[in-house]
Amino acid sequence: MFVRTQTNGSRTYLIVVDNVRIDGKVQQRVLHRLGRLDELLATGQLDSLLQSLGRFSEKLAILGAHARGDSITTHSARIGPALIFQRLWQSRSVDAVLAALLKGRRFEFSIERAIFLTVLHRLFSPGSDRAAEKWKDDYAIDGVAGLDLHHLYRAMAWLGEPLDKDQQGGATPFARRTNKDLIEEELFARRRDLFSDLDIVFFDTTSIYFQGEGGETLGQRGHSKDHRPDLKQMVVGMVLDRSGNPICSELWPGNTADVKSLVPIVDRLKSRLGIGSVCIVADRGMISAETLAEVERRKWQYILGVRMRSSTEAKAVVARAGRYAEAHPKSDDPDDPSPLKVKEVWVEDTRRYVVCVNEDQATKDRHDRDAVVASLREALSHGDKSLVGNKGYRKYLRAGGKQFAVDEDKIKEEARYDGKWVLTTNTLLPVSEVALQYKQLWMVEDVFRSMKSLLDTRPVYHKCDETIRGHVFCSFLALLLRKELEDRLARKRWKLEWADVVRDLDNLVAMKIEIDGKSFVFRGQTSGVAGKVFQACGVAPPPVLRSC
Repeated sequence: MFVRTQTNGSRTYLIVVDNVRIDGKVQQRVLHRLGRLDELLATGQLDSLLQSLGRFSEKLAILGAHARGDSITTHSARIGPALIFQRLWQSRSVDAVLAALLKGRRFEFSIERAIFLTVLHRLFSPGSDRAAEKWKDDYAIDGVAGLDLHHLYRAMAWLGEPLDKDQQGGATPFARRTNKDLIEEELFARRRDLFSDLDIVFFDTTSIYFQGEGGETLGQRGHSKDHRPDLKQMVVGMVLDRSGNPICSELWPGNTADVKSLVPIVDRLKSRLGIGSVCIVADRGMISAETLAEVERRKWQYILGVRMRSSTEAKAVVARAGRYAEAHPKSDDPDDPSPLKVKEVWVEDTRRYVVCVNEDQATKDRHDRDAVVASLREALSHGDKSLVGNKGYRKYLRAGGKQFAVDEDKIKEEARYDGKWVLTTNTLLPVSEVALQYKQLWMVEDVFRSMKSLLDTRPVYHKCDETIRGHVFCSFLALLLRKELEDRLARKRWKLEWADVVRDLDNLVAMKIEIDGKSFVFRGQTSGVAGKVFQACGVAPPPVLRSC
């Protein structure tokens, strides 16, 4: 039904019509004649009619009040982040797991809501808990209105709270078991039926430095991967499955050596997560001769990187003659995997090695070395002995009499390693599969980069071990939700930039309007990629206008 004009001669009439189908054709049917348009306008009858009809339309009521200059109270809030990640929070059963662990505990506030707020803040505006407490005021998040800063601190402390002595079975030698461990294990158990088999897991570590003392025990000085040896740090270990889903994390004192962390991690996977057999994939920094011997003794499967330049056996493996098989051909498509060739080498029929070579990387390594050596030769022609302090130059220098000279033998030796890396494994996987599984370690490295930069886990200002563990674990939960969102987008074959997702969800605003004792909520448009995110998560945006 709608209003239209009808002209007869010099006069124009206003009529109400609707469309009806007669004999298969759509025709207009006149329902009512309102009168001559000029007379309706001149007498003000049309305005009165529209005003009267407006009482039955929420949208027109708002517009009419605005036109009349009536008092209108408004309040706006960002709604996109909570709508999406609350759904993901529930789909990964984080809320249910927290509720089960908190059963019987009496807090005067919701621990679950405090943790969700911290995780959501970590995803959209990384920063301290103090910043999160202020940040929430601009967002519509169910159940967080009454939370204060001390509530967030107490929630972090609960996450890092050590368990009773009878629940310390399976703890690593470097840290006691805490509530966050129970959460990880229960989340894995609830999702386990979705795994065909947890046969491949990836493990790596990084360090996070502190501004301050770094808790009672966690803050220690050790090898800093952040290049901040002046600050105390802690070590964070992360385990991912073959699809890149975070399984569990470990937080250890900063002086814990990487080579000591592999065995305790696998012990936890087997004892606490109930995994029968697992193949661990880790970088060369994770192993020592002692660690490898222990892994072999326990008959665990592994794919491990090998330090080529410091291992005599690895050097011999690289030099061994043999034909390479092509695992991935060279391609001009930038989305295709890098070119990869592999070669299997057995030592004494007991130790299996895989030599991998990336020809593109080999070309880059050669050009980089040629540039360094050319610059070194030029500098040496001027007798500049201060070049010894340059690490890039130092590799190719040798002492020769009264002055330094270029080490030609070192240049030839380094050329043997261009684009190559060596793996050792006790699996029976095909050679190409061994290499490809190891290359997927980039997933763990990407997780750590996200945790440190996008999620801004560092630096850490907390002073207690419990709150430090809770602070870092919230980044683990944030990564869990982010991976869930990425998986849902991938199933739709949508590859969206994380920065675009954050921006467009953050820009979705709802405005509450109060007029004459009535309240209305007006939702803004879903711009950019926000619509795809809502669709991928199965979340329907709220109505554009609704009363409340």
